[in-house]
Formats: sequence, structure tokens, C-alpha cells
Amino acid sequence: MSTHATRSNGAAGRGGRWLRIAPVTRELVLAGTAAVVYGGVRAATEGSVQRAVGNGKEILHLERMLGIAWEAPVQSVTLTSDTLVTLANWVYIWGHWPVIIAAAVVLYHHRRDSYVLLRNAVFLSGAVGFLFFALLPVAPPRLLDAGLVDTVLERSESYRTLQPPALTNEYAAFPSLHFGWNLLVGVVLFVTFGHLAVRIFAVAMPAAMGLAVVASANHYVLDVVGGGALAVGALLVVVALGTWRTSMVATPPVEMGAPSLTIALVPEPPKRRRPAPLPAERSASRRARTPSGRPPERLRASPPR
Repeated sequence: MSTHATRSNGAAGRGGRWLRIAPVTRELVLAGTAAVVYGGVRAATEGSVQRAVGNGKEILHLERMLGIAWEAPVQSVTLTSDTLVTLANWVYIWGHWPVIIAAAVVLYHHRRDSYVLLRNAVFLSGAVGFLFFALLPVAPPRLLDAGLVDTVLERSESYRTLQPPALTNEYAAFPSLHFGWNLLVGVVLFVTFGHLAVRIFAVAMPAAMGLAVVASANHYVLDVVGGGALAVGALLVVVALGTWRTSMVATPPVEMGAPSLTIALVPEPPKRRRPAPLPAERSASRRARTPSGRPPERLRASPPR
């Protein structure tokens, strides 16, 4: 008996460990699949240099028409100080994937529902973004003849270590998932946690990333606008689908003969009406309504002439 119980407990322990490991493995497989898709998109756009540069010039021309071509002014202010350059580079490098991964780990262990919300929004916005990268390759400002400097590659070695150039897509400027995914992290952290420090970080981090991607000449202003719109749209779609799924689960389909639905399926009995009074009852009622018991004046017969 004791040996059998020990084996049962051991099997249960292994099963419990497997149940804990399986979800983590699933998340890693999803992330790996996304990385493979990203690599495929990068390979598909490698030969589109002229097209990507042309699309970049079109975006820059559109910005000038709208009066929001702020890439050169923002970078000119940044280049006045080595501290500002270093800060912009560090935000661009260490404020993206490290922040996303750290936020995902914290949410996975403490608020699984918020983690799923962030994961699904990132995957949905990433899928749409990958379509843009494949169908509309756009060269960043640093690859145009616009007098802008690639501060990240020229003044930082950390980026080459964290994300080697061989693994990056040079023509994936629009939309800026660099900004969009940071915005998603900020929104989810803000609505999940009420601590003041977390909420300040959730607001400041996306704003800093929006400035960093422009100051480093890696994205246009319209890239930031497009990335933010894509991220918010994906988040709204995920929330709407989650609400719809919850309502469908909470409202089971109608099954004939189900005891829980008997009240809904059986119509209510009709309300009972009072029976019509008999002629004798009507006569007594009329006499009761007149003080003398005589019929009303309008029913009294006129005397003969």
C-alpha cells in the first residue's frame, strides 16, 4: 500500500510539474514562431532597397506637407549633448525588448489575464505590422540622403550585441512596432497596477521611446503615429473579442429538455380573468348603485299621454 501510494504521489507530482511547464513551453513556441515569421519577412524584403527608399521619401514628403517633419529638428537638439545622445540610444536599446520581456514575466506570474491581453495584442499588431513590412517596405530616415545620423549604430555597441544587424529588418520603418509595443506595455501596466511608480513608468516609457526612435533617425514621425494607432486598434480588438467570448461562455446554447432552461422554454400561464356576472347579479348591481333602488332616469319609462 505504501509503495503504491508513493508511486501515485510521484506521478501526481510529475503531472503537476508538467502542467506548470506546459504553458511556459507554449508561450516560448509562440514567440519562436513569431521570430521565424519575422525572419521570413526580412528575407522577402532584402531585395527591395530602391522601393523602400522611395517609400521613405514619400513619407517624408507627406510629413512636410502636414508640417510634422520633425526628424531633423529633434535630432539636431539631441546632437548638442552627448548625454542626450546616450540617453536616446539607451532608451531605444534597453527600453524595448528588455522592458517587454520583464513586463511579460511579471504579468505572467502575477496577473495572467493581463499577460494574455498583452500577448494577444502584441501578436495581432505584429501580424498586421509584418504585412506592412512585406507589402510596403520603408527605409528609415537614417538610410535616406536627409542629413540625419544613425546615433544607435555610430555611438553604441550595445545594440549590436542585443540585436545583431543580421537579425534586423532594415526596411521595416512603418509602422513603428518599436513604439507601438512599448505603448501596449504602458497601457496594460497602467490599467493593471495602481501603484504610482508603476503608472508613472507606464506613461513615461512610451513617451520616451517615441522621442528616441525619432531622435536616433530610426523612424519617421508618421511611423510613430502609425505604430501607436496599430497598437491601440489591436488592443481594442482583443478586448472586444474577449468580451464577446466571455458573453458566449456565460450564455450557454439552448438545449431542449435542459432543466436549467425549463423556465425560459415553458410559457407563462395566462392571467385568470374574472367571470362575467350573471343577469341577476347585474340587476342587483344596478339597484345597489341607485339610492331608491329604482332604475336610473334614462331607463325609466315615460308616462302615457
